[in-house]
Amino acid sequence: MSIALLLIPLGLLLLAVAVWAFFWAVNNGQFDDLDHVAEHALEDESPAAALPKSPP
Repeated sequence: MSIALLLIPLGLLLLAVAVWAFFWAVNNGQFDDLDHVAEHALEDESPAAALPKSPP
């Protein structure tokens, strides 16, 4: 029974942190453009691969 006195507040604290993190992400625009990220994976060349390589 005594472990429940520890786990219930700990669970509520973790829930509060998860809700805060979700609203922080929404307010900072983390979910604004979900389609571009998916399309970016389908592009033929990445910007780093398009750069010319320097001779050794």
